[in-house]
Amino acid sequence: MPKRSRGTVRPGQRRPIQRGTRTTAAPAPASPAPSGTVIPVRPAGSLTAAEEARAAELEAQIVAEERAAEQQQRRSRDRTRASDVTGVRARDTAPLSVRAAGEYAYVRRDIRRIAAVGGLLLLVLAVLHVLINVAGIIRI
Repeated sequence: MPKRSRGTVRPGQRRPIQRGTRTTAAPAPASPAPSGTVIPVRPAGSLTAAEEARAAELEAQIVAEERAAEQQQRRSRDRTRASDVTGVRARDTAPLSVRAAGEYAYVRRDIRRIAAVGGLLLLVLAVLHVLINVAGIIRI
């Protein structure tokens, strides 16, 4: 039997959320400064009018950016739908040979290059054979 340790969680279960108790404190009174003047202490949750205006400005900017992004997505989606009116793409209805010809053009190009290099090497080998073995021009 496996040993169980205190505080383990079984698979499929979560630990209970531990919440601390929150006490609402009254706002702190104004504290005297060293020179004798009174500096008011504002509560942690309050904002000045300038801070509220800045927050509203930032929120308006974020909302405008989100709307612009949504409009861009909608436009691109509409463009896709307009080009694909029938619901079936033209590429999918084409025969396999047509799709393969378009998709594998680079493979055909590479095979041609390989064949050209191989042919060139065979030609060089044949010329060297003639010069060395047949004509005897080059002696090794």
